[in-house]
Formats: sequence, structure tokens, C-alpha cells
Amino acid sequence: MRTVGITGPTGAGKTTCLEAIRSLGGAVFDCDRIYKELLRTSKPMLAAISERFPGAVKNNELDRAALAKIVFSDPEALRDLSSVTHPYVIDEVKKGLREAERSGCTLAAIDAIGLFESGADSLCDVTVFVTAPMEKRIERVMSRDGLKFEAAAARARAQQNDEYFERLCQKKIVNNFPEEKDFFKYCREFFQEDTNV
Repeated sequence: MRTVGITGPTGAGKTTCLEAIRSLGGAVFDCDRIYKELLRTSKPMLAAISERFPGAVKNNELDRAALAKIVFSDPEALRDLSSVTHPYVIDEVKKGLREAERSGCTLAAIDAIGLFESGADSLCDVTVFVTAPMEKRIERVMSRDGLKFEAAAARARAQQNDEYFERLCQKKIVNNFPEEKDFFKYCREFFQEDTNV
């Protein structure tokens, strides 16, 4: 089974890229979704958070406001939180990949940038960076999230720059297509070709 790591800035077209992989029969693992689910359900992960950040877990449930107060004002604390939680997310992804392979899946994708820095790239045969011109990214964020131009532009520009993603990834897909269906078709062809991944 080929496993692809997908990343890139908001509005670049990662979702379309992942949908193309799904349409080819691939399994897709959304690390952000897995992380949020584990925050609700994983007692071991909550215990680890509680040990590192006293007061962040109350009555076996995460107190998001308390945790946010601790980590969002301190970059070092935010890195510590990642070091505590990412291994649990990676374990879930590993389980999912084994299950997908047992079921006969020949292609899988892992969607998350932060986990690449924590070792998730070791689960991938190739890592792919999806990008798009800034104006297109802003348009997509406006359309997708219902934001006005200024807010969408601020959100898009707050992301890491292309050089950051390029340092982490082996391949690059540029989404400069006029229509989403054209980009979808390109992504399908990209991931169907063994030579590309």
C-alpha cells in the first residue's frame, strides 16, 4: 500500500486532493479530526495532558478554555502539548493504515502538517505539498467559510509560507486551475501514476 502525506496552506485545495484519493479507492486519515476525537474519548491522552498541564482536565473531560489559556500565550507550552498528544494521534493513524491494508486498500493519505514534524512523515512513502496562488486561496476561504475579504486574507496570510512546506515535502502540486473539477481530475491522474508517487 502506498501512503501519501498531504499538506499545504488553507485554501490551497487539500480537500479536493484528498477527495481525488478517496475516489481512487484510497483511505484518508484526517489527523485533525482524529486529534479532536481523541480529546473527547482517550482517557490515556487526557491523563497525559492533565499531568503536563494541571487544571486542563476536569472530571475526566478537557477544559478547553483552561488549556487554551495555558498554551496559546506560550509557544513553548504549545510545543509541549504537541509532544504530548501527537504520539497518540500517530498510533491511531498506524492502526487505521494497518486496517486499510488488511482490507485490500492500495492507496492511503494522511492529512496534517504538524504531525510531519512529530514523525508522521515516517508513515508515508511520499509527502506532497499542495499550494495555490494567494488570490485563489483567499477566494476559496471567503467562499468556504463565509468570510469577508479582509478576514479571509488575514487567515490565508497567517499560514506558513511555501518554503516551509517545501522543506517538509518531497513533491509539490500547484492548484492554478480555473475550476475545481479540473484540479480534481489532475489530482486523480497524479495519484494514479506510480511515477508521481
